[in-house]
Amino acid sequence: MASSAVGTNASHRNSGRSVVARIAVTVACVSGLLHAASSLYWAVGGRWLLPTVGAWAVDAAESSPVLAGMALGIIGLLKLSAAIVPVVIAAGRMPSPRLWRAVCWVGAVGIAVYGGVNIAVSGAVLVGAIPVAGGYDEDAMIGHVFIWDPLFFVWGVALIVWLLTSRHAGIRFDRFRATKVGA
Repeated sequence: MASSAVGTNASHRNSGRSVVARIAVTVACVSGLLHAASSLYWAVGGRWLLPTVGAWAVDAAESSPVLAGMALGIIGLLKLSAAIVPVVIAAGRMPSPRLWRAVCWVGAVGIAVYGGVNIAVSGAVLVGAIPVAGGYDEDAMIGHVFIWDPLFFVWGVALIVWLLTSRHAGIRFDRFRATKVGA
């Protein structure tokens, strides 16, 4: 009887972890898709919120619209891929899932740190804790504190939560493919 209770608790714990994992990978995907959509929108000539990235982005879009569009298009497609790959892994449809999970770890930690540091630094500039000789781009600082870097941070943290909660969640990884345990 004691062993079945232990199995039930482990099963309940795994089902709770899988719910958290699904929510986390969904939050990560949505955050990444918002980033990708913005870059792709700007790539095709949209300008709404572009000043919140920085005056340099507006200048580049005005002085070299084709080059800026191509660069933003590539960035947008990379963000789109980075947003979708974890969902495909979670669905068990990605070849070499161990490799892709490792890539996700690098990306997750990178964008979480990037977003968190930029929120702190941009916020410190906005409140005057870090003086900037010659002034600063207020629209860009506001955009980085309240839009772009929080999205990066949420995206990265959600990926980390997904990666942690989806470990050993009924999936065994061998060298070539993922298979459900007991299948």
